[in-house]
Parts: sequence; C-alpha cells; structure tokens
Amino acid sequence: MLANISAAYGIYHGPSGLKNIATRVHGLAKVVCAGVKHYGFTVRQSHFFDTLQIDLGAKSSSAFAQECEKREINVRILGTNSIGVSVDEATNQGHLQALIDSFAALSQKHSVPVSQFESAASSNVIPASLTRSSPFMTHPVFNSHESETEMMRYLFCLQSKDLSLQSSMIPLGSCTMKLNAASEMIPVTWPSVGKIHPFAPLNQTKGYMEMIETLGRDLANVTGFHSISFQPNSGSQGEYAGLLCIKAYHQARGESQRDVCLIPTSAHGTNPASAVLAGMKVVVVNCDSNGSIDIEHLRAKAEEHKDK
Repeated sequence: MLANISAAYGIYHGPSGLKNIATRVHGLAKVVCAGVKHYGFTVRQSHFFDTLQIDLGAKSSSAFAQECEKREINVRILGTNSIGVSVDEATNQGHLQALIDSFAALSQKHSVPVSQFESAASSNVIPASLTRSSPFMTHPVFNSHESETEMMRYLFCLQSKDLSLQSSMIPLGSCTMKLNAASEMIPVTWPSVGKIHPFAPLNQTKGYMEMIETLGRDLANVTGFHSISFQPNSGSQGEYAGLLCIKAYHQARGESQRDVCLIPTSAHGTNPASAVLAGMKVVVVNCDSNGSIDIEHLRAKAEEHKDK
C-alpha cells in the first residue's frame, strides 16, 4: 500500500513537480540553518536536504522543546544539548517564524522576521557529487496525469482492471479501500485529523483518543461486544489481531505450546509476517506453480505438528 501511495504521488506530481517541491523544501531548510546561526547555535552538517541537527551549546534541549511547544511546534530531542528539526512540503512561513522565535527566546535575543534569512535559500549546500544530472521518471505515466480529474480517471481505470464487489468478490488487497467514495475521504484532509504526526506526544493527541474511545463505545453498544479494538486500515492488522486471539485462546486452555502456524507458499506476504509478529512459528506448506495447495503435504505437516 505504501508503495502504491508513493507511486500515485509521483504520477500526480511528475518529475517537474517533485523537483519543485524538493527545491522549496530544501530552501526552507536553508532558511532555518541561517536563523540558527544568527542566534549563535551550530548546525552539525555542512550538507543537508530537509533535516538539521543543531547543537545548542550550553542551552538545554528540553528548554528549547518547551519554547517550541508554546508555539505549537515539536522538535526531536537528540541529547542534552542537541535537537533535530525537519521541514517538509506542509511547512509554511508561519512555522518557520515560530521556530525562529523559539531560538530567539532560548538565546534571550530579539526575534527578527524570518524574511531576513530568505536570501539563504539561494545558497548551495549540496555538493556537485550529490547533485543528480540524469533524467528520471521518464515513463509516460509520470507525465500524463497532472490534474485531479485526470488522476481520478487514471485510478478508476486501474481499479477496473482488478476484481471488485461490482464484478466478483474482492481478493487480496481489500484493505486498500477501493470502494470508498471521494466524499468519505474528506475528513482525512482536515488538519486536526490528517496532520497529526506519528510521534506527537500523547498530551497532544487527546482529541484523537477521545474520538477513538467514543467510536469504540458506540460500536460496542450497537454490536453487544464487550469492547472494540482498533488497528490501522490494513488487512494485515486484522490477521495479526485474529492470530493474537487464537494464541490467547490456546493459552487460556493451558495449551500455550500450540504456536505453529501452517502457511502455504502461495500465501500473501503479510500472512507469515503476521504470524511471526504474533509470536508463532511458521511451517511452510508446498504449492504447485498455480498456487494450489499440495494437500498431501498439508496433511503430513498437520500430522507432524498436531500437538503444536
């Protein structure tokens, strides 16, 4: 799924779009670098793209993190006096100003407008040896779908090549939400929902937890279940949850030695991965070139591991 998302991102933006995005992001990082040096702190790297490691000298990294949090910014604490800062395409001038203000506060100096450092964006901090000169993404698919309408039509064309509920029953890949209408995806674009950072501190995700807990109570009331468990939108997470339930069932019956999972060689890659994550031992069952299970081999493996 992640590979498909990356591919779709590349198809939509194309080589020129990606280069424009990368150039802007790199320029933002250079602006931050200039601001850091203005306030007397040190950037460790001489070459960088979007991430800086900054030495704060005698200043405390936790004190700086607190200054940033006041301005709704999180930084990565790398040591007692060292922090990491990354920018991306969602970073804007307001974010940069808040970051510069945080450095000003830590150094107890007057804050200056971030525009004062924008000339640094034209400087060159990437050596020629790391600068790409060869063409990339030359396939027509990366140069043909540059509007939202064209992209949606292309994705629909790809979808029509696969089995779905309209033509059969969804096979592997049902977890990719093929049947969701565009309108159902709108909440994902809300900043309060879609822009929560994976490493955000727990005290900044209380709204998320309230939303999940409320939905869980509602679903439990509707279904009569004791409680509801939530996983990422992925079939592999459902596999993992199911295998954990099976494992717990065996343990509750005093048969914790039952930890072998028979999986055919034609199985989806997440199947053995989920079993290993659940703490099980994978025993492979042979298949022919069409993916059909060798029943005799399955019977032999089941007999061999019947106690486990």
